[in-house]
Amino acid sequence: MDNLVLSAVKKNRARLIPFMLMLYVLAFLDRANIGFAKEAYQLDTGLSNEAFALGAGIFFVVYALLGVPANLLMRRFGARSWIGGTTLLWGFLSAAMAFADTEAKFLLVRTLLGAAEAGFFPGMIYLTSLWFPQQQRASVMGLFYMGAPLALTLGSPLSGALLEMHGVLGHPGWFWMFIIEGLLAVAAGIFTFSYIDDTPAKARFLSADEKQALRRQLENEEQQKPTSHLRDALRNGRVWQLAIIYMTIQIAVYGLIFFLPSQVAALLGTKVGFLASLVAAIPWVAALFGTWLIPRYSDRSGERRRIAAFTLLAAAAGIGLSGLVSPLLAIVALSVAAVGFIAVQPVFWTMPTQLLSGTALAAGIGFVNLFGAIGGFLAPLIRVNAEMQFNSSSAGLLALALIAAVGSIIILSLKVERQLPQSQQASH
Repeated sequence: MDNLVLSAVKKNRARLIPFMLMLYVLAFLDRANIGFAKEAYQLDTGLSNEAFALGAGIFFVVYALLGVPANLLMRRFGARSWIGGTTLLWGFLSAAMAFADTEAKFLLVRTLLGAAEAGFFPGMIYLTSLWFPQQQRASVMGLFYMGAPLALTLGSPLSGALLEMHGVLGHPGWFWMFIIEGLLAVAAGIFTFSYIDDTPAKARFLSADEKQALRRQLENEEQQKPTSHLRDALRNGRVWQLAIIYMTIQIAVYGLIFFLPSQVAALLGTKVGFLASLVAAIPWVAALFGTWLIPRYSDRSGERRRIAAFTLLAAAAGIGLSGLVSPLLAIVALSVAAVGFIAVQPVFWTMPTQLLSGTALAAGIGFVNLFGAIGGFLAPLIRVNAEMQFNSSSAGLLALALIAAVGSIIILSLKVERQLPQSQQASH
């Protein structure tokens, strides 16, 4: 890889990664903050556990159905308009949760929020394929994925502190949490229109030589991929395997995230508030380090499949043990789980980009993300139903752990080519 490409990649990282990270923090915060509001929100609105689980999950139904067309639309209309517009829309809808004081309003706003966010995450994955060569993507995606633990590290105390605003101007704390966090996304959407460029060819911060060198590098990689047509992507058995794997990952992620604040509060013997939110941030601090290290190691070693499989297996072990051990060890187990199911994802997302290109890649990412969204919908229902069926809070965690373990086994069975380590690629 020549020096001009490396220079362009360095500038792309400096320009895009902080921006992508900021948006992911806000997106993750706006979709997960319902977990912090759970107890007070249900108490104030009379929402049942079943209705809460349905509302937490229904977001993902619409999100799943619209993911593929949203990614194709972004490919057609450009990243600036699409990402900026969707960020504005989901920010307003997230703020609208403050006024969802009945079951019908709750379900309606969660449905609309799922539609608004449908194009964001698969759009970010696709964006990395437009701006970064293959050998850089796990570490780039690792930096992007740090948005999830950052949202929950910084967002946990923020959400907890906003919940303490109970009674300000006659409104409950969850009202202010939804309003303030939603308006932060609105501000980010406005900023997007003036900051992002659609493609490297239009980048205002790259020289003409850097643009040309990066374009050649990306085009060479695209020509080596076996699948570029939409119909071929959907007929590819490995794409279906990837979709099922991603569904198991997201079941583990959201089966834990939506309930983590209340789970930690139960371990501490207190209610969800600032103290519980601080302790709930510990697993996400651990995940920050894991998400930095594991994808970088994957890029340097060129190994994808085994690293992803064993990282997800560690997540399964952490989830299962968190319901069976003492409170202190449960926090350690939850930290292992958070490292596992966050760090596995940037490594996982290098796999579709090895198989697909062009329109097939845009649609394939949306298709895999569709299954992940289904997993997000099923996650709270699986956990709640397992707990009710066996009359045990540990049963829900063990169900999630079993599903994640199945995902790790499927990864090991997946045929994905091992890439050259970075040190060897640099000499080619």
